Amino acid sequence: MKVLLLGIGNILFGDEGIGVHLSNLLKLNYKFSSTKHSLDIVDGGTLAQSLIPLITSYDYVILLDCINADDGNIGDVFCFDFNNVPLNINWQGTAHEVEMLQTLKMIEFLGDLPTIKIIATVPEILDSDTTFQLSNIIKDSALIMRDAVIKNLKEIGFSIEQIDNRDLQEVANYSYKGY
Repeated sequence: MKVLLLGIGNILFGDEGIGVHLSNLLKLNYKFSSTKHSLDIVDGGTLAQSLIPLITSYDYVILLDCINADDGNIGDVFCFDFNNVPLNINWQGTAHEVEMLQTLKMIEFLGDLPTIKIIATVPEILDSDTTFQLSNIIKDSALIMRDAVIKNLKEIGFSIEQIDNRDLQEVANYSYKGY
């Protein structure tokens, strides 16, 4: 099975970039191996519909992102299947959420949607000023998100080895360079 770990977000606006920053952190800090599956870790940024060919070329996608939830608090982490989105998720409040939702809906409509697992948090810093700084609460949420990714990958048959211990803020400070 081809597995994609896809980080979504705008790295220029603080917490908005958590999906990208966390995918980069996982790429740098962990080695993932499986005799049955392959794994690619991709910074999807805010590409939305441009990601359609990429997403449809995989069997299983773990999407890391930030979201909004009607009764959610900043830092809350949500893990759900795209085909079973909780009713309290309203996908509003960030620079890319609606486009990503529309992209996934379009792929679903075309009948090419792979299994999609979403691991997301409610962001704090969403500002018009450019910053790579993450809020402390989102740094804490990222640990929960990281553990959810690792658990999910283990459940489908990956072995995971920690190979480094980079700090999330350090990674966020240089995400613009790509990893």
